[in-house]
Amino acid sequence: MIILLKIDKQIKLVLRNELLYKNMNKKPFASAIEQICEEKGISEEKVIETIEMALAAAYKKEYNRKGQNIKVDFNLKTGQMKVCQIKLIVDETMLRPEDETLEEIENNEDIPEEERKIKFNPEKHIMVKEAKKGAKPGDEVEFPLEVTYDFGRIAAQTAKQVIIQRIREAERDAVFEEYKEKEGQIVSGIVQRIEKGNIFVDIGKTTGIIFFEEQIPKEKYRIGQRIKAYVTEVQKDSRGPSIILSRAHPKMVSHLFELEVPEIASGTVEIKSIAREAGSRSKIAVVSTEERVDPIGSMIGQKGTRVQAVINELGGEKIDIVEWSENPVDFISQALSPAKVSEVKIRKDKNEAKITVPEDQLSLAIGVKGQNVRLAAKLTGWKIDIEVLEEKKKKKIKKKEEKGKIKKDKKVKKKEEKKKKTKKKETKEKKKKTDSKKKKGD
Repeated sequence: MIILLKIDKQIKLVLRNELLYKNMNKKPFASAIEQICEEKGISEEKVIETIEMALAAAYKKEYNRKGQNIKVDFNLKTGQMKVCQIKLIVDETMLRPEDETLEEIENNEDIPEEERKIKFNPEKHIMVKEAKKGAKPGDEVEFPLEVTYDFGRIAAQTAKQVIIQRIREAERDAVFEEYKEKEGQIVSGIVQRIEKGNIFVDIGKTTGIIFFEEQIPKEKYRIGQRIKAYVTEVQKDSRGPSIILSRAHPKMVSHLFELEVPEIASGTVEIKSIAREAGSRSKIAVVSTEERVDPIGSMIGQKGTRVQAVINELGGEKIDIVEWSENPVDFISQALSPAKVSEVKIRKDKNEAKITVPEDQLSLAIGVKGQNVRLAAKLTGWKIDIEVLEEKKKKKIKKKEEKGKIKKDKKVKKKEEKKKKTKKKETKEKKKKTDSKKKKGD
């Protein structure tokens, strides 16, 4: 704000007296502009453009030219400014008729701006016939205006307001562009305040927010604490850019490893997939692009220093590092570690995998409240069904017994059918004998 006041004093000199500015030392003005550029992260061209807009607003205010399009060219070295009025060259096809109805006005609003017809204003427009030779519709013409350098106090105050407003807008745009590039990266900041469960973090030029659902469960934060967070989204707002941070995002873990493991930055080790339940456990699948490099060993580091640094940053969250494989059978068996898998059968059409584990490995494979198998399913992208080896054998025996019973039942049915047929034959033969005896007696 102090720097803006310095520039405001210099502009007042320009507005009030050209000779006074010429005799004045111009170094403070130039140094103030340089200081703004460094502190606010704004280009010098943007600051000069802002000063020109402020001078144009002051000129409009002083000479009552509100409806006109005024342009100012300010020379920082000489202290002179050139003022001109800009008019757009139009022809009859570009103009709206004077007797235009309400329906035509509403229809004109739906048309794109480039094709939309305009209402003629002598302060902003000039006909092709009145313009110079060779002028075309759509071009702009500049008309020089006189500058007397006798601006009043109100005009200077208008210039000051425009400068403050425009520099603030330019600062917001610069901050937005800077943090938009950092989207998907990790930033470091200090906890500024905590309101309604949301944490506001000072990340340098602006403040980021960590919503309650983006925080690590059961993690406690204190004001003044330095933390790292993942930039999930940067939004543009009227009050300035709003930066949404997260400590529960899965990519938070992968980016922390990128900071600790130089092999990831060089490209020799690559993180293929990650599954995370923030505050509890994470699983990471890594692969090496070089045969001599051990991906899991490079992630863990000497005496576990690399992985321990990430665990400490995440508040003691457990991390399982497994080796990625193109073969889904190998990858799924690795993803279920620390459990040892006996057999893996996959069905690609249903994206399902049936895993067989020994009885003593069942609890490890499933994990606490099914966490291990759930994270393995997220990591691999397969639906996982776990069976115990002994139970599988029992099921096979039951299936065999059921098949045997079905065969026995079929044999019994055949015997019964044969018995019924023989009985029917016997009854028919007895009837025939009795009928023949009766006929002989008669």
